Amino acid sequence: MDIQLDNQPPDGRDGGHPFSRLDPQMVLEAVDSVGLRGDGRLLALNSYENRVYRVGREEGQPVVVKFYRPERWSDAAILEDHAFVQELADAEVPVVPARMLEGRTLHGFGGFRFAVFPSRGGRAPELSDPSTLEWIGRFIGRIHAVGAVRAFTQRPALNLDTFGREPRAFLIGHGFIPPELLTAYTSVLDQALDGVARCFERAGSIEHIRLHGDCHAGNVLWTGDGPHFVDFDDSRMGPAVQDLWMLLSGDRPEMVRQLGDVLAGYEDFREFDPRQLYLVEALRTLRLIHYSAWLAMRWDDPAFPAAFPWFNTQRYWQDRILELREQVALMDEPPLWPV
Repeated sequence: MDIQLDNQPPDGRDGGHPFSRLDPQMVLEAVDSVGLRGDGRLLALNSYENRVYRVGREEGQPVVVKFYRPERWSDAAILEDHAFVQELADAEVPVVPARMLEGRTLHGFGGFRFAVFPSRGGRAPELSDPSTLEWIGRFIGRIHAVGAVRAFTQRPALNLDTFGREPRAFLIGHGFIPPELLTAYTSVLDQALDGVARCFERAGSIEHIRLHGDCHAGNVLWTGDGPHFVDFDDSRMGPAVQDLWMLLSGDRPEMVRQLGDVLAGYEDFREFDPRQLYLVEALRTLRLIHYSAWLAMRWDDPAFPAAFPWFNTQRYWQDRILELREQVALMDEPPLWPV
């Protein structure tokens, strides 16, 4: 059942972006509406896709409140994310599920949908430490063991269409590429997409499972008890290696070592199909293309020009052309086989 949103929907018909209506007073009133009385303390957390706040309470620990970007996900897709994270928590995987309040995890107020989470701190993991990578790998293996049990039905998949062809169509169709660079950008973009297709052909038939989807170091918080995983907002169906490659950095020998450390932990809980290593550079390429389109699609949100002033400049698109040329070459190199 869809959430019934009260008051005017935040569709921007007043001339501003929908999130311009989400002021501190509305945030506190939304928290009060689900029985968690705030004490007036409010801290905006680092998030651009949604709006996320740490809210102090008169009684009890602070909570984190996420207001979802209007029209991005259906209610069913958001609830599928919540259910997956709760499934992981029930399996004792260290994640942060949405709180069940008044019998549900997704709420509506002032035309916005929101969810409430426990406030969990932590620091960035030391990815240069082999034991840290192995520890993270073990938990990703556990996430994927649960993720493989069933499929998402409401959330999209990560594939050549959703992260490649559709972003291409948006960027070119909405005139974001400067005219003098359009031919060069379109040419290298199409070469890159052809390279991605060849990588998937080399990998063959790969199992797609429920993933975190955006498993970079910023979404892994470290405490004295080890890692916990946050922000499953980009969770989707895809190949398991999508949750592994973003943990790798440096030159090729360094990434080979890091991959070996991650897989040493991962395979304690789930077998890894090595054919997926053909996809590492292909997935990196798709992420680069998708990232440009993501910025373009959000450019009417005032937070984006303020935070990303370098986007959509002549220099930005020149750099993207060079970046994609490098990826075209990298996708033709042998995959990262761990020692």
